[in-house]
Order: sequence, then structure tokens, then C-alpha cells
Amino acid sequence: MVDQLALLGLDSDFPGLVADVNVLGDGLVQLGTVRPEAAELLAELVMVGLPAELTGTTDMAPSTGLRDTPAA
Repeated sequence: MVDQLALLGLDSDFPGLVADVNVLGDGLVQLGTVRPEAAELLAELVMVGLPAELTGTTDMAPSTGLRDTPAA
């Protein structure tokens, strides 16, 4: 998850991110303290990505206003 957030330029929005997952990706991810806007964006990304994952299509671009630079 950290790698995916970094690819989207959102890694600095989740500085307290800690994952306890197995090799299959099953487990728990703790986000830590995040801004409401960052939590809303993450929820939107999950809602876009889940149907794409379930249907096997990964070419769907999220309709979010992703920033070009991470938040300070």
C-alpha cells in the first residue's frame, strides 16, 4: 500500500501508515492520524479500485483530483 500511495504522490499524507500483512496481503493496515481530505481521497480511491480489482480491469483511472505534488 505504501508503494501505491507513493506512486500517487500521497505518501506524505499518511506518515503514520503501518501495515501488518502476510505475503498474500491479508492483514491490518493502520493509517495513523490523517487529514479528513486525505481520508476522503483514500476512500474514493478504494471505491474506484475495488470494482476494478473484482472485474480484473486495472486500466480504470480514478476520477479524483489527485495532486501533482504531495501535501506539506
